[in-house]
Amino acid sequence: MSTISTRFAGLDLRSPVIVGSSSQTASVTRLTEYENAGAGAVVLKSLFEESITMEIAANDTDIHPEAYDYLAGYISEKVLSDYLDLIREAKKACTVPVIASIACHTDGKWEEFAARIEEAGADALELNIMSLCTARNYTPGAFEKMNEEIIAHVAGKIGIPVIAKIGSNLTNPVSMCDRLSAMGAKGVVLFNRFYPTDIDIERMDFTTGNPFTSSADLTLPLRWAGIVSASVPGLPVAVSGGVDSWQGLVKSVLSGASAVEVASSVIRQGASWIAEANEGLEHWMEKKGFGTIEDFRGKLNASDPENADRLMRTQFIRHFSEVH
Repeated sequence: MSTISTRFAGLDLRSPVIVGSSSQTASVTRLTEYENAGAGAVVLKSLFEESITMEIAANDTDIHPEAYDYLAGYISEKVLSDYLDLIREAKKACTVPVIASIACHTDGKWEEFAARIEEAGADALELNIMSLCTARNYTPGAFEKMNEEIIAHVAGKIGIPVIAKIGSNLTNPVSMCDRLSAMGAKGVVLFNRFYPTDIDIERMDFTTGNPFTSSADLTLPLRWAGIVSASVPGLPVAVSGGVDSWQGLVKSVLSGASAVEVASSVIRQGASWIAEANEGLEHWMEKKGFGTIEDFRGKLNASDPENADRLMRTQFIRHFSEVH
């Protein structure tokens, strides 16, 4: 009999499936549905830095600086207070790990927020570092340093595991993950996904692109999970983006991931997707003779030179030349 339990970022999970942050994970009713379906953990809807700053800006009507500071503090406190209530309610309703999430793009006052999030009972804190680096006078390495400082400042203030969810817009994800581990990160999620931009050519205006991922999006995190898990073995990896079937779940573990974060599939297909993915994973493991996740985790990562050659391959001319 195979067991699909795993361990990620110091958390014991009964399944590798972590329900990722989305509007659905702001509902305690939904969270209990995901737990009942077999989720290993849940990530609460993110507390967005942009949302806080935009709300403050919307209420700024050329007021006195001291009044502005008071207003900014009041709005920040209100947003945080509501979030802390969600954590407490989730912890009362769920037995699986409840992971809080902050989506940030600057090294702000996240230490203060993190300490209160820990006090509210969160089992871990995911810092979803989302930022585009576009400055023309950019100093090489500054973006990576910001990532490190965000993790270091928060990890130094709290005792619960800090998980770094990073973007793929990095020169060297391996070096970045190694540094984040040194700064105190207990796990890394590859990768976050930016707001999807599209253009309406009739209105000649911007519109929202497809918000959901598909299996086509899995190739990038699979590659880097395979490389990072071999190069930074002490840092547990989770794959995010493109896991839309149990097969994607298996591929992620084979590449070296200890868990996967799933949002699109759960939103589109409901909590039943989790049960189906777990069942498919368990049947595949029994068929292949694997008793535990660790029996095959990283079997195809870059620790094997032959796997490394395939994971690090950048050219595909040969492939196209063989297509008839």
